[in-house]
Amino acid sequence: MTNALWQGQLRDGLTTMNLSLNDDQQHKLLAFLGLLNKWNRAYNLTAVRDEREMVSRQLLDSLSILPWVTTEHLLDVGAGGGLPGIPLAIALPGKRFTLLDSNGKKTRFLNQCVLELGLDNVEVVHGRAEDCRPAQPFTQISSRAFTALDNLVRWCGDLLAFEGEFLAMKGQFPDDEVAALPTGWRITSSHALAVPGAGAERHLLVLGRAENSQ
Repeated sequence: MTNALWQGQLRDGLTTMNLSLNDDQQHKLLAFLGLLNKWNRAYNLTAVRDEREMVSRQLLDSLSILPWVTTEHLLDVGAGGGLPGIPLAIALPGKRFTLLDSNGKKTRFLNQCVLELGLDNVEVVHGRAEDCRPAQPFTQISSRAFTALDNLVRWCGDLLAFEGEFLAMKGQFPDDEVAALPTGWRITSSHALAVPGAGAERHLLVLGRAENSQ
């Protein structure tokens, strides 16, 4: 029953969001959700326990930032249970995704997802953002329920290309976090996200270095 429910919710949600994913992609999204639901019982990967809310709050919420993913190689920090990284990687098979998390249980789960779903465009890295040393900086870095904006830019600023941008997913617009941004960083744009069935405010904040606002 759950799979049939999820299948209908995903199909209807994608239609509402005007997103076109083929049958294989939709199958992989539902398979990922099944893995997340199964592993969550032991690993506490997400606070969402109600199976009726999972498609909206995990899959559709992650996919809501698709229009803003323009880089060829995205870093998802604090990847946790793979949100938004895994759904984005499924939806954008031609792009590369690096999922970074310091929790070993969570990176084991992510590696299992990569293996079972055949996601050859995903790399999982176990470690802290401050200790990460990529071969070259990323032009986009996503985060969802990871940390406050000031921590995000302090911990991950060195991972971002000079003209790069953070894609920070939030609930209500975080006025206090924006006010607390350190000198040298600014919100370049903000977007209210329409997530079918979410029942709560969702926002995407795009952050960049203030020096780039000439």
